[in-house]
Amino acid sequence: MPLFKLRDGAELHYEIHGSGPVLFLVAGLGGDARWWGENIPELARQFTVVVHDHRGTARSTLSKITYSVAQMADDALQLMDGLGYDKVHWCGHSTGGAMGQVLAIEQSRRIDRLVLSATWAKTDAFFRRLFEVRALMLKGLGPAAYLKSSALALNSPSWVRDHDADLVAAEAKALETIPVPEIVLSRIAAIVAHDRRADLQKVKARTLAVCARDDTVTPLYFTEELVRLIPGARAYVLPDGGHAYPNVHGAEFRRVMTSFLLES
Repeated sequence: MPLFKLRDGAELHYEIHGSGPVLFLVAGLGGDARWWGENIPELARQFTVVVHDHRGTARSTLSKITYSVAQMADDALQLMDGLGYDKVHWCGHSTGGAMGQVLAIEQSRRIDRLVLSATWAKTDAFFRRLFEVRALMLKGLGPAAYLKSSALALNSPSWVRDHDADLVAAEAKALETIPVPEIVLSRIAAIVAHDRRADLQKVKARTLAVCARDDTVTPLYFTEELVRLIPGARAYVLPDGGHAYPNVHGAEFRRVMTSFLLES
């Protein structure tokens, strides 16, 4: 199990798959690299795919620190440095997309092409209230209830209807690395505080923003705002798939992203 030691001694679990241009594939709030599922081996046919568990999640060190999106991005940057990558493609989903914004603004020479998947530039009242409820669920009912409720936020109703057995298995697997409430609450506070709207005009990386029209965590208007504020950015909107659309429409997600990353 490869582990990378950060400058403060905490360790990130990471994996490298395939060969070709380097692609950091960065998960959302849950932070578990395994969330990407079959997208990892499929993308590894054309890219060197690097995935990692965020600090505080899954198989990485469960540091009880004050989290921030900038800190999460810096952890990933340290990993990039440690692996000897000067410049990478970055595909960040949700929180991973917020991290990508930070790096594209503050470390612009390190990001080649940027894919922002189901993410946001600045919290609004809807987003804040949604995560207030999720935090209350975690504090009041505990991690198991939090994980179970997350499936209803992340997936479309029709997908949940048709994949109940898959969710039962996924929830059982998730309980093996059950989240530490103190850490999750700090990470929720970090993403609610994320605000890079005023800086997005500084992004130099060629950017694609992708989302599903029925996403109820990061609604379509967040993607529209990103495209409006990032110079030259363009959008691709799937008709459905919810917040977890990369695992619902994986083939289309990979086709669109691969075409973007490899185009001249």
